[in-house]
Amino acid sequence: MRGRNHGILPSARLALGLALALALTGCARGITSQPGDAPNLESFVAEVKAKPAPPLEPLPVMQQFETFEYTAHTLRDPFSNAFTDDGSGGGPRPDRQRRKQTLEQFPLDSLDMVGTLGSGGGVIGLVLAPDKVTYRVRAGNYMGQSDGRVTGVFEDRIELVELVPDGAGGWLERPASVALEDN
Repeated sequence: MRGRNHGILPSARLALGLALALALTGCARGITSQPGDAPNLESFVAEVKAKPAPPLEPLPVMQQFETFEYTAHTLRDPFSNAFTDDGSGGGPRPDRQRRKQTLEQFPLDSLDMVGTLGSGGGVIGLVLAPDKVTYRVRAGNYMGQSDGRVTGVFEDRIELVELVPDGAGGWLERPASVALEDN
């Protein structure tokens, strides 16, 4: 490496070395303690140890809870299904034995009435389903996913009655309709 110029002049090297030595000397002096420091530290520690400790907070009082004995073993189990549908009650209910019709696979709001065929009492409704097929509907047919039975087909609408659960194990009849699309 002789003969190469490292970019630092010899006088700058000497000044850098001296500054480094002074810095290390200053750090070493900061680490060493002064002769009078130890007694001050010892007296401070003794003073802190001599102070009485602050009192502890008392433990909270444990509350006595009233005991309870469960005596309702003969009553109905609260976790069993109280609203079982055993078929013994009256009122409307879906016919589980009936074969589902094609339009019952679609939600009622996805079906569109697009027209009618015939007139008077023999009106047949034309319904466009989401599968883009037009189906014929007359009174007595079923459509929608809530056991909707068609009760009447008119020039401007198809009326039906749906069966919806009432929340207590029974069923309620709810009127619904599908109106003719205005294009």
